Amino acid sequence: MPAMPPTPAAVPREIVVEARDVRKNFGGLLVLRGVDLTVRQGEVVVIVGSSGSGKTTFVRCINHLEKIDGGRLLVNGKPIGYRLEGERMVAESERAIARQRREIGMVFQRFNLFAHLDVVQNIIEAPVHVRGVPKAQAVEEAHALLARVGLADKAAFYPAQLSGGQQQRVAIARALAMKPGLMLFDEPTSALDPEMVGEVLAVMRELAENGMTMVVVTHEMGFAREAADRVVLMDGGMIVEEGTAAEFFGAPRQPRTRAFLSRFASG
Repeated sequence: MPAMPPTPAAVPREIVVEARDVRKNFGGLLVLRGVDLTVRQGEVVVIVGSSGSGKTTFVRCINHLEKIDGGRLLVNGKPIGYRLEGERMVAESERAIARQRREIGMVFQRFNLFAHLDVVQNIIEAPVHVRGVPKAQAVEEAHALLARVGLADKAAFYPAQLSGGQQQRVAIARALAMKPGLMLFDEPTSALDPEMVGEVLAVMRELAENGMTMVVVTHEMGFAREAADRVVLMDGGMIVEEGTAAEFFGAPRQPRTRAFLSRFASG
């Protein structure tokens, strides 16, 4: 009897992010001490940890907003910010780095919207001027994205006329407008009032449910428990524990993880 072909579930998904022994120094202070992490297509990986653990630095390295000082960091199979010449890593040009960043969306703690542009103009800025999308097409896609994040009626508003939660949802729409294959979130709810956190997390859950590859730095344990394929705890610039959400929250292996989670036990 001939062998059966593998089912789709058995075919491994492509690797989007591959970090191997990633190290980063700031003025002699070793902030990342050899981080190893793989993120596959369609995965949601949530990184948690105390302030100063290195999680924000690591996610900024993925987008080459911080340059690594050792190890290797690949995005879609290519070194981010560098190219390989023989055995030597050579820094890429700013233009080449900009091309790589087109495939990576990033949402920060602060919204960083252009105050002098309305919501639609904020969203179409990069697609029109970086990707060369015709303006009419970009505007149409911007309206569709605003509907997706629940802001269809805010297209003509300016950032100052929006709440913090609304501005962050615009920032997510702006990142999505570039049609990235990978979305990075650096504590996207930390600057929000508590009542606004839920509306941003709802958009992120929708992205996760629809197969967006995401690396999320957050203190929102509920989101990590519900939306993450894997949860990673960083401490002292290293990954201390990594596992599925069920494993991480239900049966943590490391004492450091148990101590970290105990702080949220009453929440």
